[in-house]
Amino acid sequence: MQKKIPDLPQPELSQPHRAGDTQAIPGGSITYLAPLPLSTGQPPLDMSKAVSEISDTWLDLGGGWPNVFGWQMITAGWCGFVLLCLIVFPFVIWLIIPDVTAGEFFLFYKIFFWSGVVGGTAGLLLMYIGHYMGIQDLKRSIPVRFNRQRREVCFTLTDTQEVVFVPWESLMAWVVEARGATQYGVQQQYGMGVGYAHPETGKWLKLEYVSAGLPLAISNWEALRAYMEYEVHSLHEIQDPHLPRGKDDPPWEGVHTLRNARRRMRERRAKGEVGPVFAFFWYAYHVIELWNLPGYLTEWEAKRLMKTRPKLRPAEVEEWSKPLPKEQWAKPSEELVRLSAEVNRLRQRDPHRPIEEIFADAYRRQGVEA
Repeated sequence: MQKKIPDLPQPELSQPHRAGDTQAIPGGSITYLAPLPLSTGQPPLDMSKAVSEISDTWLDLGGGWPNVFGWQMITAGWCGFVLLCLIVFPFVIWLIIPDVTAGEFFLFYKIFFWSGVVGGTAGLLLMYIGHYMGIQDLKRSIPVRFNRQRREVCFTLTDTQEVVFVPWESLMAWVVEARGATQYGVQQQYGMGVGYAHPETGKWLKLEYVSAGLPLAISNWEALRAYMEYEVHSLHEIQDPHLPRGKDDPPWEGVHTLRNARRRMRERRAKGEVGPVFAFFWYAYHVIELWNLPGYLTEWEAKRLMKTRPKLRPAEVEEWSKPLPKEQWAKPSEELVRLSAEVNRLRQRDPHRPIEEIFADAYRRQGVEA
């Protein structure tokens, strides 16, 4: 599930910006990557798992899907605690008190047994409540939809069901690099965001995601830009290549995620990348988490989301999302085409040059006013 960033330093939204503009903030800077979405040269990778679904016509940013790890923690935590109480703790008692009588041992075992039953049930209930609340948040969330055939972006306000359609080339995008002091020391923050001012109220509609580093934040945006410009066509192309995911897997996680992980573990074991001890405990953990059960539970939740989430969107969004005949597909503006060609030419000349300098130089050479 995706976590938004409520405390990320915010961009200056009252002033017009374009790709390549920078804004100094305390402890860092904000770099704008759109309007006029120019290629950044970074690989299109959605390492934050912000993209939830892709079709030939549209891409959904946000929303997200339940992940297998949540159910793995619940089942492994419950089953592990019960095994400790029923097997490990009684065995330890037998080791440290070898002369314990059968009656005393049975008394100890009775205590551990009911501790496992009561404690395991209580822990399972508490873990599931937290998981359930997260699933409810997913059910209420409406992703931002990018339609590349129309070259538009759709924001749906969850509280009023109002729909705002934004021209793709007018959408604002930015990446944040900031450093701040906390009680735990200096904290470095990176993130990517997209947004647009409501045409009537002026209120900003935006969506932000955290990243592990500035290049990864730019790659998150590049995945969106590459999709809209027909450079990538599937979720598989923009996802982390190290994820246990097959080319034809659905966008959500499930039993296939666990099977892919085990297949990769067998490959790593065959290549000698991991030893037998590591492999033994890895498989032991999967046994404790009840093997494929977390995958089946995750798939069940994902299918429930698939049924409920489309009902949240107004009918006009579903109509807007339908494919168009190719002759009706929107085309990029001449300005964007010229600037993109200039950016590519400048990058080939100096691949290590900062993107904000390349963008500014491209504007100047093409005579585009600030």
